[in-house]
Amino acid sequence: MGIETIHESYVKSRRLNVLANHFAELIPAQSTVLDVGSGDGGLAAAIIARKPTLRFRGFDTLVREDTKIPVEEFDGRTIPAENDTTDYVLFSDVLHHTEDPMILLREAARVACKGVMIKDHLVCGLLARPTLRFMDEVGNRRFGVKLPHNYWRPEQWNVAFEELRLERKEYRTQLGLYPFWANWCFGRGLHFITRLGLKESNASQHADRSVTLSD
Repeated sequence: MGIETIHESYVKSRRLNVLANHFAELIPAQSTVLDVGSGDGGLAAAIIARKPTLRFRGFDTLVREDTKIPVEEFDGRTIPAENDTTDYVLFSDVLHHTEDPMILLREAARVACKGVMIKDHLVCGLLARPTLRFMDEVGNRRFGVKLPHNYWRPEQWNVAFEELRLERKEYRTQLGLYPFWANWCFGRGLHFITRLGLKESNASQHADRSVTLSD
């Protein structure tokens, strides 16, 4: 049994369910969500199954034939939505696949009126980068996914959030993505999920812009 087969059999389905549980807890009921880099929409569908009042719309650079939510094609840089037109933008293991995560983070701050949801990686601890590269290669290489291995240290995420006037409302690093026997290597603080809200001044600017547009 190859490492890819083991990943598909023992990791992928567990990961989907664990992430769906986290996001369903973190996303407020009745919210609208743009899932950027949504793939086949499986994660969004699993979240909706846990919290049916949520409304999702997906975007990806390559739209698959059979998706579990509506998915629209986009260029990977500009989210095709007007300013302040969704409650939240969600990125699940998407930003480290881009050459410059700030491009999409700025877009998320533009189109979201309440905040941004992120699941991604942290370069933290012994051999963090080689471990993350290995996980990415096993999980994505055979599907032709772009792998720039653009992993950020915690302080890089903090600088980005501060620049975009986003503040942590929820933050989790112990996600339980792996069985206990694998967590010591592949878990150990290398992953995080956060719900970011707009800082007060940023939220006011969004509200002012919305009033102007409605006038």
